Amino acid sequence: MPAPADLGIEVLSVPEGAPVELDLRLEAVMEGVLVTGSASAALEGECVRCLEPIREDLEVTFQELFVYDDIRDAEGAEEDDEVSMLQDDLVDLQPLLRDAVVLALPFQPLCQDDCPGLCTECGVRLADDPDHTHEAAIDPRWAKLAELDQDPTD
Repeated sequence: MPAPADLGIEVLSVPEGAPVELDLRLEAVMEGVLVTGSASAALEGECVRCLEPIREDLEVTFQELFVYDDIRDAEGAEEDDEVSMLQDDLVDLQPLLRDAVVLALPFQPLCQDDCPGLCTECGVRLADDPDHTHEAAIDPRWAKLAELDQDPTD
């Protein structure tokens, strides 16, 4: 199936329309339909430290009970957003898929575990130039002292 919009987080997601492969098992139970399955898709995003592109494969598993409307009404249950409902005998997998994918994603995706990031002064990617350095900055409160003539013979 094509991936829905917003399947992921800002820096790492499944592109809209990209193929998502689903392997589902639907079981009829007394209360409704039990959906058990897995989904696999390709992720695209960028490293939060160095902004390099990230491309990974993701596989998630999920299980959810979709309750019949008449079972819920017979029990006199109040409206509950936590209960998944069958809608005209159809199962809406999009919220279930979105929850499974977002929860499986890293909070701060990295291109590699030890990514050093970017130089805070000039923006050079430190993984490309590990010996990158800058001269020590002079404290602006003492900068005028550097202009003084240090020759004691005058």
